[in-house]
Amino acid sequence: MNKITKLIIVVAIGAIIWFIPQPQGISPQAWHVLALFIATVVGFIMQPYPFSVMSLLALGVASVTGVMPIDGILHGYQTTVAWLILIAFLYSASFVKTGLGSRIAYVLIKYMGASSLRLAYVLGLADIIIAPATPSNTARAGGIIYPIVKSVVEGFDCYPDKNPRKIGSFLMMSTFYSNSTSSAMFMTSSASNPLLASLVLTTVGIHIGWGLWTLAALLPAVVSYLFFPLYLYYFYPPETKKTPQAKTMAAEKLKEMGKMKPAELITAIIFILSLLAWSTSSITGVSPTAIAILAVSVMLLTGVINWNDCLQQYSAFDTFIWLGAMLSLANGMGKLGLFQWFSQNLSVMFSGIPWPWALVLLAVFYCYTHYLFTGMTTHIVAMFVALLTVAVGVGAPPMLAALTFMFLDNLMAVLAHYGNGPAVIFFGSGYIKQTTWWKLGVFAMAIFLIIWVGMGSVWWKVLGLW
Repeated sequence: MNKITKLIIVVAIGAIIWFIPQPQGISPQAWHVLALFIATVVGFIMQPYPFSVMSLLALGVASVTGVMPIDGILHGYQTTVAWLILIAFLYSASFVKTGLGSRIAYVLIKYMGASSLRLAYVLGLADIIIAPATPSNTARAGGIIYPIVKSVVEGFDCYPDKNPRKIGSFLMMSTFYSNSTSSAMFMTSSASNPLLASLVLTTVGIHIGWGLWTLAALLPAVVSYLFFPLYLYYFYPPETKKTPQAKTMAAEKLKEMGKMKPAELITAIIFILSLLAWSTSSITGVSPTAIAILAVSVMLLTGVINWNDCLQQYSAFDTFIWLGAMLSLANGMGKLGLFQWFSQNLSVMFSGIPWPWALVLLAVFYCYTHYLFTGMTTHIVAMFVALLTVAVGVGAPPMLAALTFMFLDNLMAVLAHYGNGPAVIFFGSGYIKQTTWWKLGVFAMAIFLIIWVGMGSVWWKVLGLW
C-alpha cells in the first residue's frame, strides 16, 4: 500500500467520524476535535508520512475549520513539557560527543565485570546512570550501550551465527530489559514520558514533576533492575559464567580513550548538578525545564557542544513538533469535556466490579494489547487517556491510576521485538530468536505488572501519594 492510499484511508476515517452525528452530551466542536485526534492516531499507525507531518496536518485542519482557536492550536508548543524534552535531547548530545557515556560503562565493566551476571548488572547500571540525560531511549541504546555490549560479546568469539548462547544472547536480552526499566525510571529517560505527564495533568488534573516521578519509580525500578538479570540467568543462561576478558577489554578501551578530557569533566559536573536540581525542584520551585535550559546553555558557552551539534539533533525537533501537536489536541479535548464524557460512559462497562480489580484488568489489557502496536507513541495516543478516565470513573484513586498506566508504557516494550526502538536494535543484533523473545517477554510482562502495579501501589501508599 503506497503512502497516498494510506493518507486517503486516514482522511476518510477522520471525515466519517467528523460527519457522524455526535452522541448526546458532546458538543459538535468537541466531536470534531475527537475526529481529528482519531485520524491522527490512525495516521501514526499507518504512517503514510512521518509523525510530525501527520500532526501538523491535524493542526492545520483544526485551524482552517475553526474547531480550535489559534492559541489552543499552539498550546502544546508553549508548555514546559514540550520544551523540556527538546532541551533534554540537546543535553544528551554532550554524552555522545564527549564520550562520557562510554567511559562510564567501561569503568564499571573494568572494576565489576568478572562474570556474565555481573556484566549484566554493570551494563544495566550504566544505562540507568546515563538515562536521566538521554530522553531518547533508542539513541541511548543504539548510540552508547549497544556498541559496548557488542564489543564485549565479540571479545568472547561470540557472534549471531557462531556461539550466540555463549554470552551474547544473555547480555543482549538483559541489557534490553534494563533499558526498559531505566526508561520508566525518570521523566527525562524516554521521549514519551513528558507526554504521559502532560496527559495526566490534562485528564485528571494531577501534576507529576521530575522529582515525584523519580521517587514513585524508585522502589519498583530497583527491584526490576535486581530481578531481571537473575530471571534471565536461570531461564536463558549464558554458557560462559566467568568473564575476566571483559575487564581486560574495558581497560584497553579506557587506555585508548586516554585521560578524562575537560569537556567530559564539565559534562559530568553539569550532569550531577542537574540531577540535584531536578530532584529538589519541588522544594526550590525552580522548573526542571529551566534547569535543563541553563545546563545546555553552560554546555554551549564552555564549548562542550556547539550550536551545530544541536542542529544535528533531528529527532529532538521532530519529537517537539509531534509532541506539541498531541498536547494541543489533548488539551482541546479536555477543555471541551470529552474526557469527562468518556469517564462517565465507559465506566458503565465495569459497573459492579470493585475498582482494584477493574484497575488490574485495565492494566493487563493495556499491556498485552501492545502486540498490536509498533512503538510506544501510537499506543499512548490510542489508549492512555481512555483507560485512565475509565479507571478513575470506576473509583480508582486518580494518582494511583495515573502512576499505574504511566509507568507501564515503557515496560510493555518487552513483549515483542518491535515493541519500541531499543527492542528493534537488540533484536536486530541477531543473537535472540523471535520465539525466544516472545516467550520470555510474555512472562517478563507479568512480572513487571506484579512489581510495578502490585508492589508499586504499596510503595505509593507508603509515600502518601494515594
